[in-house]
Amino acid sequence: MSEQSNDVPVSARETVLARIRGALADDGAVTGDDAREAARTPADIPRDYRHSSSLSPDELVELLVDRLVDYRADVDVIDTADLPTAVARRLAGASSYVVPPALDEPGHPLANLETEARRLVDSADAPLDVHMLDHVGAVVTSSAVSVAQTGTIFLDGSPDQGRRAISLVPDHHICLVPVESIVGLVPEAVGRLDPVRPTTMISGPSATSDIELERVEGVHGPRHLDVLIVR
Repeated sequence: MSEQSNDVPVSARETVLARIRGALADDGAVTGDDAREAARTPADIPRDYRHSSSLSPDELVELLVDRLVDYRADVDVIDTADLPTAVARRLAGASSYVVPPALDEPGHPLANLETEARRLVDSADAPLDVHMLDHVGAVVTSSAVSVAQTGTIFLDGSPDQGRRAISLVPDHHICLVPVESIVGLVPEAVGRLDPVRPTTMISGPSATSDIELERVEGVHGPRHLDVLIVR
């Protein structure tokens, strides 16, 4: 007659955790209370990466345009005097569009934009609901800073950029990039941003790939991105 083992059965979870603990111990990793204490101690992070670019303003514009076009954005470099005409042309066919409050203030080049599209103003005090944003034809915003090296445009929720929702829900985003806001590298951009403001980073129209690696646009943001670099 065989004897039955008195050992308590070990679950698969306990087996996996035991193997992890063993691997960490073999690797010399800090665990338990020592790990919690180590987490409270700031790590010594290397900061020897490049902090600034040596490119000229014209070279920065050229590089940013190249990156954005590669991301399938439509890009134009224009003068401030041509801004109303350029925006109106890109709103052709839209029945409505939304702007943040600063773009609707008297004196702004877009305050009296001549277009057949209905203008809606979104603000923190009077926000448009998501259903309404989903039915507008386009959104027009400015931007905080742009990185030429990566082709990334940063929005920080300032009055000329508005709430994050207005740049994500509409299918068409017309984004203004002041030429003086273009920098070469990411550290330069981060240095210009307020760390307590909500930051949205845009690198071309929204796009992803399905399981068969087919590009699908407009899944989690605007399907169309027009960038106007304003001199």
